[in-house]
Amino acid sequence: MTEYLTELQEWVIELGDKHDVDPLLLGCLYLVSKVSLFTSLGFLVRNLRAKKPITLLILLAGIFFSVPYTYIIIAGRDIPVWVYMLIACIFMYGGYTIWKKVTEKPEALDIVE
Repeated sequence: MTEYLTELQEWVIELGDKHDVDPLLLGCLYLVSKVSLFTSLGFLVRNLRAKKPITLLILLAGIFFSVPYTYIIIAGRDIPVWVYMLIACIFMYGGYTIWKKVTEKPEALDIVE
């Protein structure tokens, strides 16, 4: 099992070196951006229910969502075209799911005492 993990680690480091992308930095950016994204979406839903402004929160959610992919686009070298296409699809799907989550009406809870 440790052999597989070592091989995986070497493969990821090789890919990072080949494309000038730091795998550790990319992983940290991904983790931090997703935590920030879900936090901002939580505040967005709260403000939406309270009928408060949500423009800044939508902007922040979009920025948090795109940080790791933007790093790949800016720092990466010799990235295959299919990776850029995948990133474009991720952006489109992410925008669609954020829009759907924001415009979704919460279901009424049946509370029986």
